[in-house]
Amino acid sequence: MKINGPNPTNFNPYKQSIQPKPEQKSDAYKKDQIEISSKAKQLQESASDPKRAAFLEELKKKVNAGEYKVDYDQTAQKLMNFWKK
Repeated sequence: MKINGPNPTNFNPYKQSIQPKPEQKSDAYKKDQIEISSKAKQLQESASDPKRAAFLEELKKKVNAGEYKVDYDQTAQKLMNFWKK
């Protein structure tokens, strides 16, 4: 009777390193890509509107000078209209 110990006789821990590894597919052919929705394009165009830019500059000046007053009734009405749609 032959005793080989706890390991099987055909066990070779270096067998995996001897066999050639399969080539891994490279992700180099993939390129980053971006898509801008039509809504985002509209928003970008509206940001460059000179009327809007002038309006925002005037608001900034009023806020910095402490002259801007919030019309709470108008704000509440616009919120109500938005959520009712």
